[in-house]
Amino acid sequence: MDNRRLTLLGRLAIVACFPYLTLKLLWVLGCDIGVLDTHRIGRATWVTANVLTFFLDAVAAVVAHTLTRPAGLRTPAWLLAFPLWMASGLLIPLLTGLAGGSVTALVTGAPNPLSTDGFLAPWVYGGFTVEAITLLGAFGLYAHQRWGGLLRRPLDALPDTGTRALQRIFLLPAALLLAAAGAVHLLWGAGSTLGVGAAEVATRTVISSASEWAAGLLSLTGGAGLLLLVLPGLLPRLRVRTALFLAWSGSAAAFACGGCLWLGQAVADGLSPGVSAVREGLPGLLGALEFCAGLVVLCAGSFALGELTAATRSTPASEGRHPAPPTAGTPEGSAFRASRPATRECANADDR
Repeated sequence: MDNRRLTLLGRLAIVACFPYLTLKLLWVLGCDIGVLDTHRIGRATWVTANVLTFFLDAVAAVVAHTLTRPAGLRTPAWLLAFPLWMASGLLIPLLTGLAGGSVTALVTGAPNPLSTDGFLAPWVYGGFTVEAITLLGAFGLYAHQRWGGLLRRPLDALPDTGTRALQRIFLLPAALLLAAAGAVHLLWGAGSTLGVGAAEVATRTVISSASEWAAGLLSLTGGAGLLLLVLPGLLPRLRVRTALFLAWSGSAAAFACGGCLWLGQAVADGLSPGVSAVREGLPGLLGALEFCAGLVVLCAGSFALGELTAATRSTPASEGRHPAPPTAGTPEGSAFRASRPATRECANADDR
């Protein structure tokens, strides 16, 4: 059943990518279909952003296809984890910000820029939503198949890897940075003008406020997830999947929607001399710090993923146990039988 759901969600994600790819190509070529305000952003910045996001969405389509194939369970973990981490960081804040802002506008009667003077037509955001739900849903099922045993473990049963102490040295400051960034975003979402220019305050909408709330909550939960992973004694019986989901989504959102946006604005400055795109003051500083925190999490997470995968793969041999034969209800007895070695990475993790 999980295999059928994974295949269905993966194929839907691929289909959802094509309209977005087509739009991006049209926008780069100068056709502004679906764009309501063509003067809000400079042409050089607009083309650069669309070329980059076209590439990212093409990668997302390839990843979605890989998730549905038997060979996908043998694909190196890092090759899928990085683009899906970036996709999570871009799509989760988009979903939560748009949904939260639209609901707030509906309840309070505040103007909703999606239906009035938004930058893009409302139907454009609908495609983003379908792509986000299907792609992230497919990845959730894939992760359950490939690393289910590890994800179901309590935190105090995580293998003690060789670089755990070194990861703690770097990840604790990163968690604090995420928490501080989250607090600032929540202040802005609540209406504070701390470090924000008057021109930016004047452009605030119910959607931008909801996006700040989403960014703040994601950053705070991301910091909490990192603390739980590097200090498992805080909640030793909590499942790894819960702490990892918090750290994954929070750090990805800060890096993709905060840090990479800041980096993109800095690049746009170089492409458009005399036109300052980088936000100054506290917003610019916050973007740089989110970028640094995201890089730290990315590097530490890469080491942890490699070590934990190796540790769980070697568990049966080291303990003299042999894996149980596959049954009809397991991934190994399904359409993914060809990927048996990969699906066993964590098959015995719950035996402890």
